[in-house]
Amino acid sequence: MNTQPFVDFALQQQALQFGDYTLRSGRRSPYFFNTAAFSEGGAIRQLGSYYAAMIIKSGIEFELLFGPAYKGIPLVTATAAALAGRLDRPVPFCHDRKVSKDHGEGGILSGADPRGRKILLIDDVLTAGTAARQSVALLRHRGGLPVALAVALDRGAQEADGSLCRARLTRDTGLRCCAIINLQQLAARLAELPAYRDRAHLLRPDGPPLDKPEPDGV
Repeated sequence: MNTQPFVDFALQQQALQFGDYTLRSGRRSPYFFNTAAFSEGGAIRQLGSYYAAMIIKSGIEFELLFGPAYKGIPLVTATAAALAGRLDRPVPFCHDRKVSKDHGEGGILSGADPRGRKILLIDDVLTAGTAARQSVALLRHRGGLPVALAVALDRGAQEADGSLCRARLTRDTGLRCCAIINLQQLAARLAELPAYRDRAHLLRPDGPPLDKPEPDGV
């Protein structure tokens, strides 16, 4: 899969930002990949098409998509719409809420029923897998069968022993992980662009957390 068009698209939407960030995992990072930057109808539709193409290419078998609140909600909506068009069949999806409702349909989940269905999680980035683990626990508690995780960017984060967080997530949860791009592909494209060449070296794999995780980190 040619990743250059997606990287250029993300840069055009200013999804890649540089600074001093604390991630949800407690790790410090000099860059942040922000899918909230895809905040216009045409952009989120195009982003959904990239997710859909990657998912189809991966061959993952699923019956339901799930997007964790908040950023996962527009991502799963756009991806479900794009997949429905490409596959020419209904693609049900659901998402959670930060706070459970006690009125209307109630509950912590909104959308299609996950019970007994193979579920593909849709999220923005994969770092330590904290959000994915929480989603897996939630969905299994409600009878769902999480099988895979699809993200825009795999940051290539490492555990204290040097192993990949992605590999540990798969061992612990059984999730197959796939991404539109990985960190090496993103850095390689930046090195080719004059406007970003001097910052490509900042895109290095995240090491183990140095600080306590913050519940509402970046």
